[in-house]
Amino acid sequence: MTWPRPPAALTAAQLSLPPVGARVTVAGLVILRQRPGTAKGVVFVTLEDETGVVNVIIWQKLFEQFRRAVIASRALRVTGRLQRDHGVTHVLAEGIEDISGMLDLLPGLDGQPEGQPEGQPEGQPNRGTGPGRGPTGGAGAANAPLSSRAALR
Repeated sequence: MTWPRPPAALTAAQLSLPPVGARVTVAGLVILRQRPGTAKGVVFVTLEDETGVVNVIIWQKLFEQFRRAVIASRALRVTGRLQRDHGVTHVLAEGIEDISGMLDLLPGLDGQPEGQPEGQPEGQPNRGTGPGRGPTGGAGAANAPLSSRAALR
């Protein structure tokens, strides 16, 4: 069987298909960011899609290049090399893209784009407050739990 090549993204459930070392793309909601002090600048990110979770390893040099996306994004698309060891699968990141803006395009239960108040013209972002949004309407590291902010310094 063949699998989608980047930039088409594999689901978490499909990561058992490509061989170790294959270049793959994954995408999902950022559910965890870790930068342990003992990891020499390595950042670990966990993404979740509709089929499961994906572990991503981001080396320090790449983290510095994509710092804003890694720290502030709600959703990421990551391209990298597949690593599988002792039953654990990781993607060693080579490229990172913040796709948080795509979340605003998802329809809500009322048929309106998520976060789009009724009567507000489509295409104009909701700048109000709400879950995961600060007083300026933007999500980011300032709204992350203190443990997340401190871990990413």
